[in-house]
Amino acid sequence: MPDDSKKDKWLYVAVEDPGGNEKFVGLYDKQADISYIPAFESKEDALTALVNLPRQEGKKYEVQAVLADILCEDARKNGFLVFLTDGDGKMRGQIEA
Repeated sequence: MPDDSKKDKWLYVAVEDPGGNEKFVGLYDKQADISYIPAFESKEDALTALVNLPRQEGKKYEVQAVLADILCEDARKNGFLVFLTDGDGKMRGQIEA
Protein backbone atom coordinates (compact mmCIF):
# COMPACT_ATOMS: atom_id res chain seq x y z
CA MET A 1 0.00 0.00 0.00
CA PRO A 2 1.57 3.32 -1.00
CA ASP A 3 2.31 5.73 1.82
CA ASP A 4 0.13 8.53 0.39
CA SER A 5 -2.99 6.34 0.40
CA LYS A 6 -2.29 5.06 3.92
CA LYS A 7 -2.35 8.45 5.62
CA ASP A 8 -6.14 8.68 5.72
CA LYS A 9 -6.94 4.97 5.22
CA TRP A 10 -9.19 3.32 7.78
CA LEU A 11 -8.63 -0.34 8.60
CA TYR A 12 -10.47 -2.72 10.89
CA VAL A 13 -8.75 -4.66 13.65
CA ALA A 14 -9.72 -6.90 16.53
CA VAL A 15 -9.39 -5.21 19.92
CA GLU A 16 -9.04 -7.02 23.24
CA ASP A 17 -10.68 -5.50 26.33
CA PRO A 18 -12.62 -2.71 24.57
CA GLY A 19 -13.40 0.17 26.89
CA GLY A 20 -10.83 -1.02 29.41
CA ASN A 21 -7.15 -1.74 28.92
CA GLU A 22 -7.58 -1.91 25.14
CA LYS A 23 -4.98 -3.45 22.90
CA PHE A 24 -4.87 -4.61 19.32
CA VAL A 25 -5.00 -8.37 18.91
CA GLY A 26 -1.64 -9.62 17.65
CA LEU A 27 -0.62 -13.03 16.37
CA TYR A 28 2.64 -14.94 16.06
CA ASP A 29 3.59 -16.83 12.90
CA LYS A 30 6.01 -19.63 13.84
CA GLN A 31 7.12 -20.35 10.28
CA ALA A 32 8.05 -16.75 9.54
CA ASP A 33 9.04 -16.01 13.17
CA ILE A 34 7.11 -12.73 13.19
CA SER A 35 4.56 -11.06 15.43
CA TYR A 36 1.88 -9.21 13.52
CA ILE A 37 -1.48 -7.51 13.77
CA PRO A 38 -4.03 -8.66 11.19
CA ALA A 39 -5.81 -5.67 9.62
CA PHE A 40 -8.82 -5.77 7.33
CA GLU A 41 -10.19 -3.46 4.67
CA SER A 42 -13.80 -4.20 5.57
CA LYS A 43 -15.62 -4.61 8.85
CA GLU A 44 -17.30 -7.72 7.46
CA ASP A 45 -13.93 -9.43 6.81
CA ALA A 46 -12.75 -8.47 10.30
CA LEU A 47 -15.89 -9.88 11.92
CA THR A 48 -15.58 -13.11 9.90
CA ALA A 49 -11.94 -13.54 10.92
CA LEU A 50 -12.60 -12.59 14.58
CA VAL A 51 -14.46 -15.87 15.05
CA ASN A 52 -11.25 -17.80 14.25
CA LEU A 53 -8.73 -15.68 16.15
CA PRO A 54 -7.28 -17.18 19.33
CA ARG A 55 -8.85 -15.72 22.46
CA GLN A 56 -8.10 -15.63 26.15
CA GLU A 57 -10.85 -16.88 28.40
CA GLY A 58 -12.68 -14.11 30.21
CA LYS A 59 -11.58 -11.38 27.77
CA LYS A 60 -13.95 -9.45 25.51
CA TYR A 61 -13.17 -8.74 21.88
CA GLU A 62 -14.63 -6.44 19.26
CA VAL A 63 -13.80 -5.04 15.85
CA GLN A 64 -12.85 -1.37 15.68
CA ALA A 65 -11.80 0.99 12.90
CA VAL A 66 -8.40 2.68 13.18
CA LEU A 67 -6.35 4.90 10.91
CA ALA A 68 -3.62 2.87 9.21
CA ASP A 69 -0.81 5.26 10.17
CA ILE A 70 -1.80 5.14 13.87
CA LEU A 71 -2.04 1.34 13.74
CA CYS A 72 1.37 1.00 12.10
CA GLU A 73 3.01 3.40 14.55
CA ASP A 74 1.58 1.55 17.57
CA ALA A 75 2.53 -1.82 16.09
CA ARG A 76 6.11 -0.73 15.41
CA LYS A 77 6.52 0.62 18.95
CA ASN A 78 5.45 -2.76 20.31
CA GLY A 79 7.50 -4.98 18.00
CA PHE A 80 4.71 -5.98 15.62
CA LEU A 81 4.23 -5.80 11.88
CA VAL A 82 0.84 -5.09 10.29
CA PHE A 83 -0.50 -7.34 7.55
CA LEU A 84 -3.54 -6.72 5.40
CA THR A 85 -5.58 -9.88 5.86
CA ASP A 86 -8.72 -11.24 4.22
CA GLY A 87 -11.78 -12.68 5.93
CA ASP A 88 -10.31 -16.19 5.69
CA GLY A 89 -7.27 -15.09 7.67
CA LYS A 90 -4.88 -15.16 4.70
CA MET A 91 -2.22 -12.47 4.68
CA ARG A 92 -2.36 -10.35 1.53
CA GLY A 93 0.62 -8.10 2.18
CA GLN A 94 2.45 -6.07 4.74
CA ILE A 95 1.36 -2.52 5.50
CA GLU A 96 4.40 -0.39 6.18
CA ALA A 97 4.53 2.75 8.27
